[in-house]
Amino acid sequence: MQATAHHKYARISPRKVSIVGALIRGKDVKKARAILLHTPKAASELLVKVLDSACANAESKFDIDRDGLYVSQVLVGAGPIMKRMHARAKGRGFRVFKRTSHITVTVAERDGEES
Repeated sequence: MQATAHHKYARISPRKVSIVGALIRGKDVKKARAILLHTPKAASELLVKVLDSACANAESKFDIDRDGLYVSQVLVGAGPIMKRMHARAKGRGFRVFKRTSHITVTVAERDGEES
């Protein structure tokens, strides 16, 4: 069985999140959580929360033990972009794009013998 958790409209660039997401894809939940807790990136905080939520969903919906789970998917997509203006010389303005992300983490049960 698979359990999923989403975090939509996260105020961080999808490029930054996908770098950290690639670190945990395919790893056991315990190992993935340890990697995220020791990664000095802003995206790791968000991914820890989403990973914990996905594990809690698996425990409550499907009654699966947390130790038998692994991270099967980490999807990071672009959300809407907030456009702002930055004042420049001679009354001009340059655009500043504040990007958002949609983060999805899916955890699944390991097939028997693998670890």
